Amino acid sequence: MTAPAEMYPLTEAECLDLLKTEVVGRLVFTENALPAIRPVNFMLAGRDVVIRTVPEAWTHRVAGAVVAFEVDRIDSAAHTGWSVVLLGTATALTDAEELRRVTAVGPRRWDTRHSDHYLRIRPGQFTGRRLSLSSP
Repeated sequence: MTAPAEMYPLTEAECLDLLKTEVVGRLVFTENALPAIRPVNFMLAGRDVVIRTVPEAWTHRVAGAVVAFEVDRIDSAAHTGWSVVLLGTATALTDAEELRRVTAVGPRRWDTRHSDHYLRIRPGQFTGRRLSLSSP
């Protein structure tokens, strides 16, 4: 019989290391007074999450708002995995030099439409959990 899995908290450094291993996350924000979730591709710029997207109506409403961003990897067969959530403020990147730098290194374009609109999330809080069959 397999031992039950347990959840263990992650440090901010562990959260950042795990975020570097993935390229897709979920942006959580409020839309028409309701929770909304969008899968997005992203990259880390220091502690900040940078999302490349198309300039749709929802991206304009997100700029300046407090949002959540979540990334995870779960192995349901092995009952292991992890989840990282950060809370922060989303801002549109508009500085020309910063846009050149971000465009040069990623995140790569997934959408076939013009997708050179960038949002930055400056985290205020990280939370992370590891699901493991034994202590880390």
